[in-house]
Amino acid sequence: MINKKEKFQIIAKTFMGLENVLAKELIDIGATDIEILKRAVGFKGTNALIYKANYLCRTALRILKPIANFEVNDEDELYEQIGKILWWEYMNVEDTFAVDSVVSYSNLNHSKYVALKTKDAIVDLFRNKFKKRPSVNTENPVLRINIHIFRNNCTVSLDSSGDSLHKRGYRKSGGLAPINEVLSAGLILLSGWKKDCNFIDPMCGSGTILIEAALYANNIPSGYYRKNFAFEKWKDFDKYVWEQIKKEVLLKEDEFKYKIIGTDISKYAIKNAIENIRFAKLHKDIELNSDSIEYFNPPEGQGIMITNPPYGERLNTDNIIELYKLIGDTLKNKYTGYTAWIISGDLNALKFIGLRPSRKIQVYNGKLECKFAKFEIYKGSKKKLLPQS
Repeated sequence: MINKKEKFQIIAKTFMGLENVLAKELIDIGATDIEILKRAVGFKGTNALIYKANYLCRTALRILKPIANFEVNDEDELYEQIGKILWWEYMNVEDTFAVDSVVSYSNLNHSKYVALKTKDAIVDLFRNKFKKRPSVNTENPVLRINIHIFRNNCTVSLDSSGDSLHKRGYRKSGGLAPINEVLSAGLILLSGWKKDCNFIDPMCGSGTILIEAALYANNIPSGYYRKNFAFEKWKDFDKYVWEQIKKEVLLKEDEFKYKIIGTDISKYAIKNAIENIRFAKLHKDIELNSDSIEYFNPPEGQGIMITNPPYGERLNTDNIIELYKLIGDTLKNKYTGYTAWIISGDLNALKFIGLRPSRKIQVYNGKLECKFAKFEIYKGSKKKLLPQS
């Protein structure tokens, strides 16, 4: 008999640089025994906490439930150990399954082969016991299995999320290289914004940062728009607990009292942002303008600005320099009283802002190393200008 109150080990995956933010989110929903890992946070909880983590944690990419851990040196050991797991406790022979694998610094150096060998072991186990076998469905399986091999250590987990949690369910239009939703939420939480002032993104693109800000400001769960999570197909899924969690969260939704405003020079980007914001039913919470950053006038007084300027292949070096000089001049001239945060994948570009950052945080956008820099704009900020080199 499964003890629904007994805590077990759980792993939440995230981007490098967001581990501590995710740990705070997990503590807030009741996680214990927190352990900061590389691009992940380990913790303990129940299935109810797995439901909550998927639904509420803005900076989680995936929530895994480890069910086995063993040493593996070759494909035969992998096959043997996978075959020792009582898979019928997690799925029926009529069910479908899929295997995802990540392998690093191991004798087993091909992740697809590891997934194939795992699949063979599971299928053979069912065939030997029940004379029938479950089928593989990579698109929409009943059970999604995660294999993680580091050196000679293998962890087998059940994937409770299904699609990556950055797929919130509100994006209708992507535009050019939209910033990841989980990273956007992470930047907002890293900034320390207390929801006590206006929020501006003057280079908003398709509106991801604005939408994540509105969700956070109104206490709307990050998983609110998702149609399903993988844990809803688990054999021990408790629908009553899941419905209660959603009801309790609904009561905590709030109404933001300040403005969330976005603008972009690209009318195409604004069109995409409008579609996404309307689909998320946040059009009453977010104002949009089609303006270049230097022509947009933010509301006077205190506020926070978070933006992700274009970089990389979309701009050459000269254009990058001019863009960042323009951003700096605009901050000094129009954003007095604001705290400005800028994420940049061009690690040299920030010096052309012409203001000394009060803080710089290393984050990653996928594999791309970025800096998330904080600029506090006071009257007389020109005194904080960097010396000319």
